[in-house]
Amino acid sequence: MVTLAQALRAGLTRDQVRQLCRSGRWQRLIRGCFVPTAELSESALQRVRVRAAVVSLGPGAFAVLKTALELHNIAGLRRAPQVHVSVPVDRPRPQRALAPWLVVHQMTVRPGDITEVAGVRATSPLRTVSDVILQVDRFSAVCVLDSALNQGRITSAQLALIPDLIRGRRGAVVARACLAEADGRAQSPLETRTRLRCVDGRVPPDALQLEVRDDDGHLLGIGDLGWRAPRLIAEADGRDAHASPEAAFTDRRRQNRLVNAGWTVLRFTWADTLDPDYIPWTVRQAIARTSPPAMLIKRFASESTRPLTRTS
Repeated sequence: MVTLAQALRAGLTRDQVRQLCRSGRWQRLIRGCFVPTAELSESALQRVRVRAAVVSLGPGAFAVLKTALELHNIAGLRRAPQVHVSVPVDRPRPQRALAPWLVVHQMTVRPGDITEVAGVRATSPLRTVSDVILQVDRFSAVCVLDSALNQGRITSAQLALIPDLIRGRRGAVVARACLAEADGRAQSPLETRTRLRCVDGRVPPDALQLEVRDDDGHLLGIGDLGWRAPRLIAEADGRDAHASPEAAFTDRRRQNRLVNAGWTVLRFTWADTLDPDYIPWTVRQAIARTSPPAMLIKRFASESTRPLTRTS
């Protein structure tokens, strides 16, 4: 990114900068900020927009919400073209839109809530996560919390501070319930969503990142979700992690080792998590097929003692 001040210091005139933009060699991002036209990836262009927005809004501006989440590389939300930036509360907020992709906020922050990521001021990981989970649905909130914990952006001790940080704010009741479901062992949002579908379907896994070893202690594989008694593993196959031929070959060899050791392996994709019934139904069928008869009798006996609910 090039600011107008940098261009003038380098010897260009304002007319020359305008000519560079008219010719298509430069692209104007926002007032006083430009980028040389080139083949930029969507993620690279988004980072440039964030930097331009913070610079254009002047001293004290900082990235917030989903934009800060992306700067900290915390997963869980779909990428959006909007850039969210806040100006200090003691400064007037711009009355007109500076760019169609820019959303300007005016958020009150405490000392320690602001950090710097690659030269861009942004809310800290703890403050960012606390703000975001107040505004999103349960699945997205737990995905964000799991990712922040898994990548070490926040610690378990910091997670325990979030209820106090969000107390009295809109959405706090729902967000507090999401905190109880957070688990940093989940390595992707897809794993989190798969786990939540199993929990909602009353077939929660009893292990995450389950290590399966043979009788000699050699590691055969690690399952994303595991049910030890029926020797069942569920794999969350994300597109990015499993799309390459090498990853596919590795997955197949690992699955062959697990199957030969007597384990059943189920595989789920993002589309599967969109149906609330499919994943728990599939897991339940696999448990019923692989569980010893004595275990099934005990399970069905316990279920038969539950009161029946009449449906119309």
